[in-house]
Amino acid sequence: MSSQSPISARVVLLCGPSGSGKSLLAARSGLPVLRLDDFYKEGDDPTLPLMAGTSDIDWDHPGSWDADTAVAAIDRLCRTRRTQVPVYDISLSARTGEGTVDIGGTPLFIAEGIFAAEIVTRCRELGLLADALCLNRGAVRTFRRRFLRDLKEGRKSVPFLLRRGWRLMRLERSIIARQTALGAYACDRDEALGRLATAAVAGRAGKGTGTSTSTSTSTRA
Repeated sequence: MSSQSPISARVVLLCGPSGSGKSLLAARSGLPVLRLDDFYKEGDDPTLPLMAGTSDIDWDHPGSWDADTAVAAIDRLCRTRRTQVPVYDISLSARTGEGTVDIGGTPLFIAEGIFAAEIVTRCRELGLLADALCLNRGAVRTFRRRFLRDLKEGRKSVPFLLRRGWRLMRLERSIIARQTALGAYACDRDEALGRLATAAVAGRAGKGTGTSTSTSTSTRA
């Protein structure tokens, strides 16, 4: 990571259960977005974790994701405002190319994905973090949204999606508890939009001063 360049932008990490509406919220915010799902490992990676007692890859385990490369990309965006990123096809479980994320002159951007909470501490220690939010929309609603989205996009087979969906619905409370324990603040869509607006105002006020724009990331169950 480029420790020589000063920090000129900061990141809001947006996590939450799969299907909770992170991508829609990020788009609605109007801020530049880094898709953390593009940092999944490829399907033939020998380090991928498996579901207990099955041959299914556990794509909801942090071990299926390349946290180091994601943090490096966030660091470059905060310091240089531009970075190359992989383009990942979830249906193929493979990287299919490379793209560029450019945040322009904004002092704030969003990095969203189910594993965003895993890097809260690292981003805070690097001075990159403005806020960390965990979107909580309710288990049944999230199950429906997730299944319809994944089915529409052909992400995996229908049996796999159903098995995953039921498992995640049962685990939703523990998923949110883990993400808040890692430093993300659990909230609904409207509160998340309010905190994003507050962080954006703070970012504009602090732009060019070299001071931190971090807001509180106190947690709640």
